[in-house]
Amino acid sequence: MAAVQVACVRRMSPLERLEAGCRMSRRGRRFAMDAIRRRHPDADELDVRLRVIELAYGPDLAADVRRWLRARQG
Repeated sequence: MAAVQVACVRRMSPLERLEAGCRMSRRGRRFAMDAIRRRHPDADELDVRLRVIELAYGPDLAADVRRWLRARQG
């Protein structure tokens, strides 16, 4: 199975590989957001997105984004 997948990827053009990677990234982000919504049903959309940032990039960046959003809101 893995060999078939590798062969398919090798036949793709660079643009097709980029598009496939972007689709997989969006799908992964959607899965993560759905899982967070299930675990935190009361979370609003912003909190869900911030939790995805925390999972993907770490708590330091998520905290920086939270602070930036608060400062921007005034």
